Amino acid sequence: MTFARFALAALAALAAASAPAAPPSKAETAIHYRHSVYHVIEWNVLPMGDAVSGKIPYDKEAFAMRAARVALLTPMLPEGFPEGSYIAGKTDAKPDIWKNRPEFDELMKKLAAKSAALADVAKGGDLATIKPAFNDLMKVCKSCHEKFKKKDD
Repeated sequence: MTFARFALAALAALAAASAPAAPPSKAETAIHYRHSVYHVIEWNVLPMGDAVSGKIPYDKEAFAMRAARVALLTPMLPEGFPEGSYIAGKTDAKPDIWKNRPEFDELMKKLAAKSAALADVAKGGDLATIKPAFNDLMKVCKSCHEKFKKKDD
């Protein structure tokens, strides 16, 4: 290969590598949004679960703060599931969400209500009152995951 051909090939490769990537689709943006919200919810729910189960010491201020965060975040979830935002391999959401949208929306409403109830109870700081409210929230999470989330392999 001559130097000129090599230089031309190198320039072509460099141009291809530096070409701007296509912007994410609306579906990809929605998936990213909902993954982000779920990650922040998980960040807050896991330590609450550990406190409720006695794995870590119960700190009423920290618990109340985390419960308030979850109550703020859960109503944001439905907007992350617009029609057409299922992409196989990019989401654990099942297509059933869009086939059974009324049922999914009802579970999202229950999730928001249970998280608000937990945040309210958590303000009082009584762990004996908090535990059933936390468990109620987890039941809604589980029911939605069983119906609308792919199982981890």
